[in-house]
Amino acid sequence: MYDSVVRIFATTQRPDYRSPWQSCAPSSSTGSGVVVEGGRILTGAHVVAEATFLQVQKVSDPNKMVARVEAVCHDCDLALLRLSEPARLAGVEPQILGGLPDLRDRVSVVGYPVGGEEISITEGVVSRVEVQRYSHSQRQLLAVTVDAAINEGNSGGPVYQDGKVAGIAFQALEDAENIGEMVPAALIRQFLLGVEKGRSSQIPGLGVMAQHLENPSLRERSGLRNGMSGVLVIGVEYAGSAWGNLQVGDAILEIDGYDIANNATVRYADRYRTSFDVFLGDHHVGDEIHATVLRKGTIEEIKIELRPYQGLVPRSRYDESPRYVIFAGFVFQPLSLDFLRTWNDWWEKAPAELLHMYYSGLRTEERQEVIVLSQVLADDISVGYEDSDDVTVELVNGVRPRNLGHFVELLQGAKDVVDIKVSSGCHLVVDVGAAADAGERILDRYHIASDRSSDLA
Repeated sequence: MYDSVVRIFATTQRPDYRSPWQSCAPSSSTGSGVVVEGGRILTGAHVVAEATFLQVQKVSDPNKMVARVEAVCHDCDLALLRLSEPARLAGVEPQILGGLPDLRDRVSVVGYPVGGEEISITEGVVSRVEVQRYSHSQRQLLAVTVDAAINEGNSGGPVYQDGKVAGIAFQALEDAENIGEMVPAALIRQFLLGVEKGRSSQIPGLGVMAQHLENPSLRERSGLRNGMSGVLVIGVEYAGSAWGNLQVGDAILEIDGYDIANNATVRYADRYRTSFDVFLGDHHVGDEIHATVLRKGTIEEIKIELRPYQGLVPRSRYDESPRYVIFAGFVFQPLSLDFLRTWNDWWEKAPAELLHMYYSGLRTEERQEVIVLSQVLADDISVGYEDSDDVTVELVNGVRPRNLGHFVELLQGAKDVVDIKVSSGCHLVVDVGAAADAGERILDRYHIASDRSSDLA
């Protein structure tokens, strides 16, 4: 059984979101994986994210094999690899997926933690099954907590229960000893099914901001009668799944067959009480679900076609280049978690305005992205504006930009002067002709190949 567990060697090169036209230096890391049906290797997406070169090593063979990513779901931290020479897996038995474990079930975490060359096996029991935040994507999805050590290099490897793969190890809990988490087999099954059917690898998002209805006065004001429970819709994300289907003020009573409690939880798999949006992990983008809502005193049945997650501030992005534009030495880009992570301990060190947008901002038709002035490149044209970085763009010549593309249109459409008002209240005023003259000079001075990302070309 353990002959199917492999070691993965990854060379990665991540983008530099402080200087989005360039990449950071390459780095190396290791992880674990397991052979599954079809001669493929199942591992964690974080093991292969931003990879430029991948190799795989079997426990029985010291010679490494070149591999490539066949499919990846960064949302639930899963990836499938295929060898350039699939025949070298001949004789390796593909592993079978198990089911959702019960609390106190015994499991074994198998992989290659750093510090040794041999396979490692740690044992523990299941201590929790609920929706948790995945550190790789910052999505809230079903996860299983086990009291078995998951160390660096171990992640991406299988977690066995009764000889079957119950999950893939993906993160350890900080400030806790020998506590780790795994992606459950239910999410793995959905991922593999999506690959087989050519479906989107993204896990859909519901696209609502919801408030608990535990307070009796709030329930009464929302129209809930005795025996009713649910959550109150207080915001709907533009272009998300709920857009055009749910409304602010709706009380969602039931969704995808789950009755919602007033504390925003459901009973999943008839065993575990967890967040009501747990159902998202059981679906693909494009699936249709049903919801029962209380709208202005009337119960209505709503059909919702699930769409990709659409937030005002994107969560972590991988395997794609940053989007940016440089104008008169000012570097602009959409606010993203990747940009916030350029601060050490970003959740407390990044500017409060940017953190508020990340945690509480609502995507609307008028503001689909937050444009950040992330850097000011020193030049004659930017004199006096050097300390204006890490603020958001409010207006361009009196118009609020909807997104980065619209922002570029506003810059290009300016006749004589560009007046950019930023969130600090300051105005960055630039002569259009002077900005055009300075463009090539600034790019040459800072060795920048293009003044914008390829999507804006």
